Amino acid sequence: MQSTQFDLGGRRAIITGGAQGIGKAIAERFLASGAKVALWDVDPMLEETASELGGAGDVIGQKVDVSNFDAVKAATDEVVAQWGGVDILCANAGIAGPTSTLWEYPIDQWLAVQNVNVNGVFYCARAVVPHMIAQNYGRIINTASIAGKEGNPNASAYSTSKAAVIGMTKSLGKELSQHNISVNCITPVTADTRILDQMSEEFIEYMRSKIPRGRFITVAEIAATVSWMASEENGFTTAGIYDLSGGRATY
Repeated sequence: MQSTQFDLGGRRAIITGGAQGIGKAIAERFLASGAKVALWDVDPMLEETASELGGAGDVIGQKVDVSNFDAVKAATDEVVAQWGGVDILCANAGIAGPTSTLWEYPIDQWLAVQNVNVNGVFYCARAVVPHMIAQNYGRIINTASIAGKEGNPNASAYSTSKAAVIGMTKSLGKELSQHNISVNCITPVTADTRILDQMSEEFIEYMRSKIPRGRFITVAEIAATVSWMASEENGFTTAGIYDLSGGRATY
């Protein structure tokens, strides 16, 4: 199937969690559409991915822990110094955390999930948004989850964090509504990525059984939606939640 091409020519994008999975697929799509891409990750695959994708366009790989605001701010400053600004932010980095009932959930793991999945999105927006306001242009796409809408049993930390991302997206989108900046998020079901390594086989099958399509979403399907959301054509919708759940949720 031939991909629809959205014009991202000359746009400067930051993609967190860009070394593998959804983030890498988004990066590939952005590069094919003409964007420059900064990949942020702590994954050891970062350097290899940046090198691999470098043949497709302008790519920089930055080792960034999104749960550390100083690291996020420093990396943002580097991108702005090199490219003159930031047009697109895909706040995609996330961790699943262990499978556990809420009353038995390890407190340190709960905090770790919130620090990456919630604080990480906040820190990235806090660092990048002032640059977008200054140029009166920007597209922000946050990766939430169907778990943020419906809640998954034995995944309270993850579900809570993704519900927070949805709420943050709605607030920020309204705050920036008078600027040419669109802020939206996606709520996919599970994709077949490395995040499944953190989950039990029983839980994986539970999640698959809830999807009317009968399968997990592909990273290419997610990247296709995000590429439009990141384009100039998406100039009106903001504070929106884009469902990518294969019919599991319709709101």
